[in-house]
Amino acid sequence: MVKDFRLRQDLRHFLQQCHCDAGGLTRQTLLNRTHWASPSNAPSPGLRMAMELRALLLLLLCFPALQAQTPHAEEGVSEGSSLSIQCPYTAQADYHQQKAWCHMRGGQCEPLVETIYPTQYPRTNRVTNGKVTIEDNPMYETVSITMTNLQVDDSGTYFCAYRPYPHKYLPLKKISLNVFKELHKWELDSLSVQCKYSALVHSTDRKAWCRRGRTGCEIWLMTENLSTWTKSKDLEDKTLIQDDAQKRTVTITMKKLQAQDAGVYWCVLYRGSSLTQKMEIRLSVSKRTQQYTPKESDDVSVQCPYSASYYGAVSKAWCKEGARKACTILVTTDLKPSGYRKKIQQGRFTIQDDTQQGMVTVTMEKLQVQDSGVYWCALYEHGQLLRMVEVTLTVSEVLAGTTLSGTASTSQATPSSNTPAPSLTALKEWKVPRMTAKM
Repeated sequence: MVKDFRLRQDLRHFLQQCHCDAGGLTRQTLLNRTHWASPSNAPSPGLRMAMELRALLLLLLCFPALQAQTPHAEEGVSEGSSLSIQCPYTAQADYHQQKAWCHMRGGQCEPLVETIYPTQYPRTNRVTNGKVTIEDNPMYETVSITMTNLQVDDSGTYFCAYRPYPHKYLPLKKISLNVFKELHKWELDSLSVQCKYSALVHSTDRKAWCRRGRTGCEIWLMTENLSTWTKSKDLEDKTLIQDDAQKRTVTITMKKLQAQDAGVYWCVLYRGSSLTQKMEIRLSVSKRTQQYTPKESDDVSVQCPYSASYYGAVSKAWCKEGARKACTILVTTDLKPSGYRKKIQQGRFTIQDDTQQGMVTVTMEKLQVQDSGVYWCALYEHGQLLRMVEVTLTVSEVLAGTTLSGTASTSQATPSSNTPAPSLTALKEWKVPRMTAKM
C-alpha cells in the first residue's frame, strides 16, 4: 500500500513539473521521460504499465484540449437536512496542498472551512467549522464535505478547492445547491411564506410568485409598483402578495388550499422576461376523508367539521363527484334560512349547518346501490365549490329475503408521517402576518 502511494506521488510530481514547464515540452520529450536508460534497467510489465499511464496523464495535462472540465453537479435538499459531497483530486492536486470548501460570491472563493497545513506524511486531515466539515483523505485522493442543518439562505454555488499557492483557490468540483422549504397542509388551511431579497434589489423591481410546470414557472402574482397583478379572479380571492421595501421582504399568502394547489412554487425577481429564483417551496395538500358502507334502503348521516370563525357565514353544499372531478350540487344552504342552524331539504337529501359549533350534517335517505360514489362537503361561494371533506359512499345490495339493517362507519384518513395532524383550532381569522425578517 505504501509503495502504491509513493508511486502515485512520484507520478504526481512529474505531472506538476509538466504543468510548470509545459510550454517547453514536446510529446516525444514527455514519452522519453517515462523510458529507462538501458535494457538492463527495463521495468517489470506492471511497472511498465504504470509508466505508460504516467505518459498518458502527462499528455492530458500538458495539452489543455485533452483535459476534462471541472465537474459540476446540482443538488436539491429540503431545509433542515444535510449534504455530503465527495471531491476526487484532479491531476494537479495532491495531499501536500491545503483543501477548502468555498462559497462563491461575486466570482470569488469565500472559504467556509479549510484543512490545516498538511505534514510531510499522508494522513487524514479533518476540520469542522460550525455546521461544515471537510476531510482530506490522501490515501483515497478524495476530499469529503458535509454540511448540516441547511437553510434556504445556504442556497448558492460552492466548490471544493485546493491551494497550490497562498490566496489562490483552484476548484476540484463545483456544486449548485438549492435548499427548498417543504410544507405539508390540509385542505382549507392557509399558507404564508416570507422571501428576503438583498439590498442590490431596487424597491421598484417586480417581485413575483410563480408555480413551476413543464414549460417553466407560470406567474400567479406579481407586484407592479404600488399595485398587484394577479393571474385570475379566482386567485385574487385566495392569494395575496405584499412587498415591504424597508425590511426587504415579500410575503405571499394562500388561503383555502385545495389538493390541486400542491406543487412547486418560487419566489422570484422579475426583470424583463427573465426570472431570478430567490426561494423554492414544495407544497403538499392532503384531503380530509371519510368512508361509509351502508346497505340498500338505509339512511346515512355525514358530519363535516369546519372553523366557525372562518367559514360560519359561508354557504355549504353537498355534491357528488363525476367525470373530470366535477362535482354536481345535490343540496345547499345557499337559501339561508333564519337562525344559526340552517336546515334545507331537497328530495332525499337534507343539509343542516350549525354555524356556532362549526358542523355541517348531511343526511341521505333510502339509499340505492347507484348512490355509491364520491361526495364532497364543500364551501359554496362565488359560484365555486371548495372541498371541506371528501366522503366515499359504498352502498351494498340487500339480497332477497335478507332483513339485516346496514351500518355506517367513518374513518379519518391519515396522511404520511411528515404531514401535520388536522387541527380546526389552527384555523384562525386570516390576517396579513407581521413581517420581522431582516437582511
